[in-house]
Amino acid sequence: MGEDFTMLFSHPEFDNHEHLSFFCDPETGLKAIVAIHNTSRGPALGGCRMFPYASDEEAVRDVLRLSRGMTYKSALANLDLGGGKSVIIGDPRKQKTEALMEAMGRHLESLGGQYIAAEDSGTSVPDLKVMGRHTSHVAGIASRTGFDGNPSNGDPSPATAYGTFIGLKAAVKHKLGRDDLNGLKVAIQGIGNVGFRLARHLKDAGADLWVYDIHDDNMRRAVDQLGAKPAAAEDILSLPVDVVAPCAMGAVLNDDSIPQLKARIVAGAANNLLEHPEHDAMLQDRGVLYAPDFAINAGGIIDVFYERAGATPETVRAHVDTIGDTLTEIFNRSDRSGRPTGEIANELAEERFKKHTAGAGQASERLARTG
Repeated sequence: MGEDFTMLFSHPEFDNHEHLSFFCDPETGLKAIVAIHNTSRGPALGGCRMFPYASDEEAVRDVLRLSRGMTYKSALANLDLGGGKSVIIGDPRKQKTEALMEAMGRHLESLGGQYIAAEDSGTSVPDLKVMGRHTSHVAGIASRTGFDGNPSNGDPSPATAYGTFIGLKAAVKHKLGRDDLNGLKVAIQGIGNVGFRLARHLKDAGADLWVYDIHDDNMRRAVDQLGAKPAAAEDILSLPVDVVAPCAMGAVLNDDSIPQLKARIVAGAANNLLEHPEHDAMLQDRGVLYAPDFAINAGGIIDVFYERAGATPETVRAHVDTIGDTLTEIFNRSDRSGRPTGEIANELAEERFKKHTAGAGQASERLARTG
């Protein structure tokens, strides 16, 4: 076991994470990992993902990357939260059970509030509510009026999609000099909860859409309801469009995909789009404007933060709207310095979580106690 932990500390995705825990419940079949990256700004809040990882190594890599991304996302969004994430190894369409979700809730409770779980790929608000039978350390489950004025059950997807739409518009204005999206060609990879809502915003704004999803029913919904054009998995990122919006799994921008990009902008809701940090510069060298994922997809974490704080829908929407301003600042600083946008975004986030004040810490403690 000592060798395993040594390997984890030297793992390429390990970034001085504060906590990593593994939980196995033979009775329910639960195999889960929780990673807490940094809590300098407050308790770590991040989604609980369920996915049929091909290996334990793949799951560890994902949870380390995702938790680090949440630290940067919350800091860049000026939230008094730290960064964490959890993954459940398994197929959510075949292996998810109520008992398994309850077991996950018991594990979350054992962490004492260091980590607060929210919805993510493969989990839902009802799943989080089942976890909540055994812990108060879940978020995004309260019924309330959403940021858009519509009834909300706590699902952060609408805010994530809206924030991504706002960020995409900022990227289009910066790169293409356009204030409107009429006739803009957008390819969306992943048309689930967030991707479909993003597609709807884009369709309403006059954009033309191409979509791909691993699930045929998601594809049919986008084609039937939004008039989107279906694309093949191997083509979606290399279509001759203006914008590529990856909204599924991460690490899709890599040595193979980047040379094939024909779009001038990458702006999507998926986490950890870059397979490796150097792909940030690779995109810049090709003249592709990259909207850093942890900046553009922060709408969901903003929504969940304010749910626990009891803020008004107007407050939530106003904060999500600032995603466009944050990205514009990143783009402008990138232009002035000649450095890639992802590097600039990292720099801004690090300034914020490394220079956290005592006052913000006290606010975070109050937030952590709010159920």
